[in-house]
Amino acid sequence: MKPRGSHALAPQPLERTIRTAVVLYVLLLVALPLAALTHVSLQGGFAAFWAHVREPISWASLKLTLWTGALVAVLNTLFGTLTAWVLVRYRLPGRGLLSALVDLPLAIPTLVAGVMLAVLYGPESMVGSSLEVLGVQVVFARPGIILALLFVTFPFVVRAVEPLLDEVDPAEEEAALVLGAGPWRTFRTVFLPVLLPPALSGGIRSLGRALGEFGSVVVVAGNIPMKTLTAPVYIYGEIESGAPRSGAAVSVVLLALALSLHVAARAVERRTGARHAQD
Repeated sequence: MKPRGSHALAPQPLERTIRTAVVLYVLLLVALPLAALTHVSLQGGFAAFWAHVREPISWASLKLTLWTGALVAVLNTLFGTLTAWVLVRYRLPGRGLLSALVDLPLAIPTLVAGVMLAVLYGPESMVGSSLEVLGVQVVFARPGIILALLFVTFPFVVRAVEPLLDEVDPAEEEAALVLGAGPWRTFRTVFLPVLLPPALSGGIRSLGRALGEFGSVVVVAGNIPMKTLTAPVYIYGEIESGAPRSGAAVSVVLLALALSLHVAARAVERRTGARHAQD
């Protein structure tokens, strides 16, 4: 079997030029900045790198980023799958508008998303002041971070699940019902094997996206060290204050986590694709 992209004829000079230009472009755009970041973070050795990571403020910001991102990934996996189910299975009025709203977080700047949440849930708004009477603070607190991350990552699971759910053969569901399966067993045997891999992949990708979110969080979090300061905002503050090594060290940790999540999501997607091809 020929490898993908192979040609029977030798590449022409123009093709070689294009290939070289593309490789150089990727190296300059991606590889070189990554190498520079890693170099700065490791200046002084691994002990210095780890010391920057384990500083109380940076360590607290990493833990906050990780647990809020993980919570958002779980919520997205659940409610994103339910949203995809509604969009595919029901022909409800305004379905096109609902589908467009799902894509809205991808279309607007995340800073605008943060402003929207601050206006809606801020202490001077009707909603925010009502919640504060009940003892719930959203903006300038951790709930605001979670809402911001949910907003910017919402489409990931929906758009991962929707196309596969749309391709489920109705005959399979009808056969299960004819054979006496109830609604739950029909869902478990017909739909769950289709929904689970893309839902997991979308949830993993939403976690990776949440780890690096800055624009919306910087508006709603309050950025209080040890309380509401997330890792991306901490990195920005370190660079602004002239401490690039500590900012680079935390950046490398986030980068390693994001790359690991990307590999995990690709692995799930490959298994989904293989299963789908066999079907």
